[in-house]
Amino acid sequence: MRRQFLLSLAAGSAALSFAAPAFAQDMAPERAPFDGIYVGGTVGFDAQANDQRTVLFDRNLDGRFGDTVSTANPLVPNAFAPGFCNGAATSTANVACRNDKDNISWSARVGLDKQYGNIVVGVVGEGGKSYISDAQSAFSTTPAFYTFTRKIDYMGSVRLRAGYAANTTLFYATGGGVYANLKHAFGTSNTANAFSTRGNDDAWGYAVGGGIEQKLGRNFSIGLEYLYNSVKDDKYTVRVTQGTALATNPFVLAPNTTGTDIRRGDENFRWNSVRAVASFRF
Repeated sequence: MRRQFLLSLAAGSAALSFAAPAFAQDMAPERAPFDGIYVGGTVGFDAQANDQRTVLFDRNLDGRFGDTVSTANPLVPNAFAPGFCNGAATSTANVACRNDKDNISWSARVGLDKQYGNIVVGVVGEGGKSYISDAQSAFSTTPAFYTFTRKIDYMGSVRLRAGYAANTTLFYATGGGVYANLKHAFGTSNTANAFSTRGNDDAWGYAVGGGIEQKLGRNFSIGLEYLYNSVKDDKYTVRVTQGTALATNPFVLAPNTTGTDIRRGDENFRWNSVRAVASFRF
């Protein structure tokens, strides 16, 4: 009995000696928890930065905006004396413009990280959509309103990221290029002149920010990320021609009777993104 006990104890000890390294390896922290390929997604909220209130005019069609649209009445030299607002017009008067719309956003992403000790460097690409909209309005003495509106149809970015890993927690900074396909619209209460739009909806820019990522097990992680986004939107213009208006109409007043080009005063579309991130690492 004692011999069998000793043999069983020896066998159990041997089994434990073989199993212990494998058990310890399974329970030990990962040597490089943020190394490799990952896929994931984000959902968050986008809020716009303040933009310029003005709408600009190219009265002589020389490609340079900033001209004054003059009237034939010397007592009212500026046809847009009522001014501008940062938002969508709700009437023909410059009062109570509708505020720009901040909204949710989402994206899907794929990335690759390499971890060297505590330092992590990598690249991430993502595509998705933001539901924000931005408007600027001008008001003429007619009275009439002229409103430019833009929304993001879809967007994508490729960014570098670099950070410091404290065991299974990663703190990182990120930055890179952004492409946004925009939806432009123009509306006016002016029914006398004729209006035609030109330009395309492609906008390029950059995004910078940072975040924190926390591993949950070997394959999953969650995080929180902030990005400041800016794309240049300077290709969309509106050409105003005479239509049924009189020859003394400010947009076609001599000596230039061809018409006037209008565009937004702010060439950049900017917004801040705060989003939750979930990733699966292979």
